[in-house]
Amino acid sequence: MALPVLSSSAVKFRRVLAHFPQELSLAFAYGSGVFRQAGASAEHGETNMLDFVFAVDDAVTWHMMNLLKNRSHYSFLKFFGPKKITTVQRYGAGIYYNTLVPCNGRMIKYGVISTDALIEDLFHWKTLYVAGRLQKPVKILAQNENSKLQAALVSNLKSAVTAAFLMLPESFSEEDLYMQIAGLSYSGDFRMIIGEDKSKVQNIVKPNVAHFQKLYSNILQDCPQVVYKHRLGRLEASIDKSPEGQFTQLMALPKTLQQKITALVNPPGKNRDVEEILLQVAHDPDCGFVVHQGRSGPV
Repeated sequence: MALPVLSSSAVKFRRVLAHFPQELSLAFAYGSGVFRQAGASAEHGETNMLDFVFAVDDAVTWHMMNLLKNRSHYSFLKFFGPKKITTVQRYGAGIYYNTLVPCNGRMIKYGVISTDALIEDLFHWKTLYVAGRLQKPVKILAQNENSKLQAALVSNLKSAVTAAFLMLPESFSEEDLYMQIAGLSYSGDFRMIIGEDKSKVQNIVKPNVAHFQKLYSNILQDCPQVVYKHRLGRLEASIDKSPEGQFTQLMALPKTLQQKITALVNPPGKNRDVEEILLQVAHDPDCGFVVHQGRSGPV
């Protein structure tokens, strides 16, 4: 099952890609410079900074080659060499950004992440930093034949659907689903807050429902809890909210989210296993809210 590649022209993005070492396992462009968003940012779509992420198998070698081609992109760390840059890259979300880089008449920023760190985030939501971006429409510019990476990309999308199902009511619209998915990588429950985060999620989803459909249609068509009528643009969902149904979904969540839910529910001093705690959560009438709390808690 392939991650859908959006069909609109990517020529200008590929021209940017040509400026960099080509040893990439995955390269994608994302954000308001790529996909139209509602609100104030929509007025500046052609001038917004272009955002890229490059996944590389060997970060030290890639940074070494990029320093030869694009030394000016780097901060003072360029004086310490590719090994030091790679060491810094491993902190936090495992991604190193060069920003405010002029390229082909536009300003760009690009993040470099190791393929292994990306796979870890996609499967387990270790930070959900890059995985969260890949739960929303992106423009794939390059992708190699790494089968583990491909499986991780699909797993990330399936996990996003599972988490959204737990946090939504039994019945919901297709737009509700995409709103919930798009809100996963923002802290808190977007339905319960006001201000920037909620508006940001709405601005991402509403103009791009068709792109979300391309990204998730295969998963939704294979989902037994959903009747997905893609040609009619309609989704009919009836999610199993029984304890058994919720337990099955909780057990399918990424490992890091399970651990965070467990930490919320398990009192200090208790030494219960994850399965026992998730079974308790599955019986909780506020199961969806507990998942929200786990998602919005500290990494």
